[in-house]
Amino acid sequence: MWPALIIACLAATPLAAQDFFTLKGHGGPIMDIAVSPNGQVATASFDNSVGLWDTRRAMWLEGHRAAVNTVQFMSNDLLASAGDDNSIWLWSLASGEGAKVATHTAKIVDIARRPDGKTVATASWDATIGLIEMSAQGTAPDEKRLRGHKAGVNAVAFSNDGETLYSASVDGTIRAWSYSDNNPISTVIVKHGFGVNELIINDAEGWLAYGATDGGTRIIDLQTRAQIADFTLERRPILAMAYDPNSGHLAAGDGQGFIMVIDTNRMRITHDFQASRTGPIWALAFSQNGQNLLAGGIEDIVYSWPVATMREHEPMAGEQRSFLEKPETLANGERQFKRKCSICHTLTQGSARKAGPSLYELFGRRAGTVKDYTYSDTLDGSEIVWSAETIDALFDLGPDHYIPGTKMPMQRIVKQIDRDDLIDYLRAQTAQKED
Repeated sequence: MWPALIIACLAATPLAAQDFFTLKGHGGPIMDIAVSPNGQVATASFDNSVGLWDTRRAMWLEGHRAAVNTVQFMSNDLLASAGDDNSIWLWSLASGEGAKVATHTAKIVDIARRPDGKTVATASWDATIGLIEMSAQGTAPDEKRLRGHKAGVNAVAFSNDGETLYSASVDGTIRAWSYSDNNPISTVIVKHGFGVNELIINDAEGWLAYGATDGGTRIIDLQTRAQIADFTLERRPILAMAYDPNSGHLAAGDGQGFIMVIDTNRMRITHDFQASRTGPIWALAFSQNGQNLLAGGIEDIVYSWPVATMREHEPMAGEQRSFLEKPETLANGERQFKRKCSICHTLTQGSARKAGPSLYELFGRRAGTVKDYTYSDTLDGSEIVWSAETIDALFDLGPDHYIPGTKMPMQRIVKQIDRDDLIDYLRAQTAQKED
C-alpha cells in the first residue's frame, strides 16, 4: 500500500483533459473506466486489478481473485468494484484499503450508484440484481436481491431522483423497478429480440438509450416508451456506452473496434471512428468536462481522445501486442500460446500484473507456488505438478474440468497436434536460460 499522504494526493488530482494521452500499467485488457465528479479516473482490468490514476501514474487496488469487470465511484472517498470472482469490493481512497462486502453466485458485470450515495446496485449473470445499503463505515449491513429477469443481467442504472432502478438483460428486456417499494416488482419497458448489454438513463430529458448484441443503438421515450431514434449500424455487438450531460454526447463502442458519438440534442451522429485496429471496445467514459473520451479494449492501455479531434489521433493497437500478431506468421506452438495464454501469462520471471502467474520454469513446478501471484483457494496445496502430461490434460479437458474452481478461463485445445506443439513451445521458452 502507498503512504496515506500520496494516496490522498492521488485521489484529489484529476487527469488533464483536452489532450490526447494514454494510461499504461495494467497487465491485461481494460474492462471498465469510471470518472469521479472531481475528475479522478479508475480502471478495471482482466489482470484482476483496479487502477486509480494520477496524470500517468496508477495506484493499484488489489483484492479481487479474478478479472475486474466494473468500477464505480461512490463518492470522492469511496470506490466500488466487482468482477468475475462474483464479489463486490469497496475501497477507501483515503487509505487505499479495500474489503469484500457482498457476493453473487455468478460474475458481476455492472455497478450503479444511487444518487444518495448510500446504495449500490449490482448486475450479475446469476439473473439477479443486488441492492446493497452502505453504512457510514463503508460496510454492507443490508442486502437484497431483485428477481425477474430470465437470464443474466448486464447493466443497471438509477433515475436522477433515485426512485427508479433500470436493468438490462441477456433475456432481451429492460425493466424498471420502484426503489421505494419494500418488495419491488419490475415493469418491462423494452422487449428486444437480442440481449441488451448497455444502458444510459437521462430522465432529465425523458429518454433511455440502450445497446444490444445485434448492434442496435436506440433511444426511447421514458414515458411513452416510443422509439425516438435508431442509430443501428452494420456492426455488432454494442459493448460499451457513455454519456456526457454537459455536451449531450452519447458514445457507443462495438465489437469491431468502432466508437460512434451521437449529439442527443440534435439526435444525429457526429463522429464514427475506428478507435481500435484490432478487437472490441469494452470500456468508455467521458472526462469530467466532457471534452475527452476515454476508451479501453483488448489492449492493456487506456486511450483518451479529445472528442473534437478524435479522428486525427492514433487508434488503439498502435503498438504491436504479442496476442494481436497475425497467426499465419507464427509457428504453431507459438500461435497456440499467443492465442490461448499470452494475455494472462508471461514467459519470463515475474508475473508483471497479469491475470495469471508467470510460466518461467514451469516444468516440474507444483501448481499454485509462484510467490508474486495470488491464487484461488482451489490451487492452495495443489498436488498437480506441471509436466507434458498435466499440461496436455489441462487443455484436453479444459481448466474448468481439470481444476474445478480455478480462475483460469474456460477453454480447450481440441487437436492433439496443437497441444503437443504448445507443450514443446512452452518447454523451450520457459526453461532457465544459461548465461
